[in-house]
Amino acid sequence: MRTTSARRRPHRRLAPGMLAGPVLAGLLALTTAACSSAPSAPLAAAGASGSAATSTPGAGGGTAAIGTAPGGTSAAGSPGSSATPSGPASSGSAGAGPTGSAAPARSTDPAGSAPGSPSRPASTPVTVTPARPAGAIWHPAPGTGWQWQLTGTLDLSVDVPVYDVDLYTTSAAQVAQLHAARRSVICYVNAGAWEDFRPDKAAFPATVLGSSNGWPGERWLDVRRLDVLLPIMGKRLDLCRQKGFDAVEPDNVDGYANDSGFPLTAAEQLAYNRAIAKLAHDRGLAVGLKNDLDQVPSLVGSFDFAVNEQCAQYSECDALSPFIAAHKAAFTVEYSGSLASFCPQARQLQLSTLLKHLALDAWRQAC
Repeated sequence: MRTTSARRRPHRRLAPGMLAGPVLAGLLALTTAACSSAPSAPLAAAGASGSAATSTPGAGGGTAAIGTAPGGTSAAGSPGSSATPSGPASSGSAGAGPTGSAAPARSTDPAGSAPGSPSRPASTPVTVTPARPAGAIWHPAPGTGWQWQLTGTLDLSVDVPVYDVDLYTTSAAQVAQLHAARRSVICYVNAGAWEDFRPDKAAFPATVLGSSNGWPGERWLDVRRLDVLLPIMGKRLDLCRQKGFDAVEPDNVDGYANDSGFPLTAAEQLAYNRAIAKLAHDRGLAVGLKNDLDQVPSLVGSFDFAVNEQCAQYSECDALSPFIAAHKAAFTVEYSGSLASFCPQARQLQLSTLLKHLALDAWRQAC
């Protein structure tokens, strides 16, 4: 998350169990007024001979919709993604963390409209993305549709080309199911904050743990300590690779702009972020820059896509233009407002924008 002046943004990753009782009620109250829901259609079985029809935002920022090609079963297409050769894969392993259930949950209609938003066009077929060659790094193109879910039972039925899900709560079997449906899968990893509910929490010495980042059980990391943090993050990315993920979303890579408890500088943050990007590329994984908008001009060459929260709310979306100019996707999310209030700009800028609950459960609405 990025901070401007004294404004702090809430981090999006919640500890398992945090959403019970009053906390869940409070989160739902934030979004209920802005969002309406309807059950989604289940995903057809993957691996059959047909192909899916999906309407996703293209270069002109079109509207997302769901559909199935005549006589075919579901598969997702990605508009214009590409691949480049990767560096040598690094060795290493990490113990598998807890996995979630493979049974898909029902969610709000992914293409549903918020109150007052325009009606959606009928779906049209798109070309299914071919499998990328071995040893190539995935590069999502601007306007690629996506789903971001970090809490709740993973809903595998959302008909989009890209999923962004948690490293530890997503199983290798679920990643394989998404791949069978021709979806690329991003691995969420907290690279800039310690979490007391992760299986490798004991690997972090007390000397690298700073102030709370605003979420229970989370503390900023001292990103100056590359000697300590990079081996830990390398093992996490090894697990991403072992589970079959295509990319990684390293969160909280803007500690220098927050009250981290350490005197971090912009230069030290740049060095850490580039080191994380190299860890990903060395393992054949694409990597996304999370928030950190002030450093986009310096980091766009090291990252393959962007993930951003609330750029429309804070009038910052133009800062993502370097990614679009480099033919790299910018995946964005808003937690308030309506589709009608931010989708026109998102389409103009070729952003892949969602309206989500703050809890980042399965519910979504897409521009």
